[in-house]
Amino acid sequence: MDTATHVVMGVAIGGLAALDPVVAGDPAMTQAVMIGAVVGSQAPDFDTVLKLKNNAVYIRNHRGVTHSVPFWFIWPTLITLLLYFIMPSINLFHLWMWTFFAVFIHVFIDIFNAYGTKAFAPIYNKWLALGVINIFDPFIFIAHIAAILAWRFGADPGWTFLLMFLIIVVYYFWRIFEQNQVHKAVHKQHPDATHIFTSPTFRWNRWHIVVRTTELMYVAEWKNGKLTYFETYPFEPIPEDPVINAARKDDNLEAFLSFSPAYRWAVSLEEHGYSVKFVDLRYRSKGYYPFVAIVRLDEDLNVLSSYTGWIYNTDTLRRKLSYA
Repeated sequence: MDTATHVVMGVAIGGLAALDPVVAGDPAMTQAVMIGAVVGSQAPDFDTVLKLKNNAVYIRNHRGVTHSVPFWFIWPTLITLLLYFIMPSINLFHLWMWTFFAVFIHVFIDIFNAYGTKAFAPIYNKWLALGVINIFDPFIFIAHIAAILAWRFGADPGWTFLLMFLIIVVYYFWRIFEQNQVHKAVHKQHPDATHIFTSPTFRWNRWHIVVRTTELMYVAEWKNGKLTYFETYPFEPIPEDPVINAARKDDNLEAFLSFSPAYRWAVSLEEHGYSVKFVDLRYRSKGYYPFVAIVRLDEDLNVLSSYTGWIYNTDTLRRKLSYA
C-alpha cells in the first residue's frame, strides 16, 4: 500500500491496542504502543532509501528482504528496544507484540496489490502479488480516517478500530471474489490463455487486463462486466540474440525482468548503435505504457546508458539516458 495508508493503519493499530488491559491501564504503555505501531507500520518500507542509489537497485530490492520473514521479527525487536531505552518502565512483551502486529499487517496487505512482495522469503523466494487491491485504495483509507475521527469525537478506540478492521476484512474478501469473477469471465473468452494478469484501479468496476496465449498478448480493460481491447501484440519470447543478450547484462534491464511478468520488447538500430526497449503491459495509462526499461548500446555492444522506471514524456527519458 501507499505510505499514507500505512500511516493511518499504524494509528488504527495503536488505537486497537486499547483493548489490551496492559496498554489501556498505563499512559506510558499507551504512548509507547502508539509510537511502536506507527513506526512498525512504516518500517518494512525503509528500503525506499534505495531510490537514492538508482531505480535498478530499488526495484530489485524494494519489498524484498525488509518484508521477509526474519524482518517480521527484526523490526519489532529493534523498535521495542529503542523505546525501552527511552521509556524503561514499559512492558516489553506487550509492546513487542503490538509492534510485531503492525509490521506483519504491513507485509500482509502488500501481498494483495499488483506490485507484491517477497513476504515469505527466504522460505519461499518468489514474489507474491495477488493484484486484488490498488496501491492506494480510497475505501480503505477513508475507513481509517472515519474511524480516527470517531475516536477523536469520543468513540471507544478499541471497539471502533476492531469494527473497522472487520469491515475491511469483508471488503478484502469481496475484492477477491470480484477478481475471481473477472478472471473467470476473461478465461471464458480466452480458453487458450496461458496467463491472465489482472490489476485493480481506483474504481471497483474497472480492472486492467493482460491476456497471454502461446501466440498473442491482449491488452484490455474490464469495466462494468465488459472486456474492451486496446492492443494486441504477438507473443515473442526473448530470443538468443547478441544485442539483447548484451543488454540483459545491464542492471536496469535485469531489474525490470525480475519484476515484470507481462511485457513486450523491441530492438532498434540508431546512430549510436542499438536501443533495446522493454515495456510493462500491465500499467497502460491513457494509451501509454509508462513503466519501461531501455538500454542503449554502441556498435560493439557496450552499454552506453540505461534506465528503468516510470516515464511519462520523451524529454524526461532523454535526460535519463544522456551520456557523456
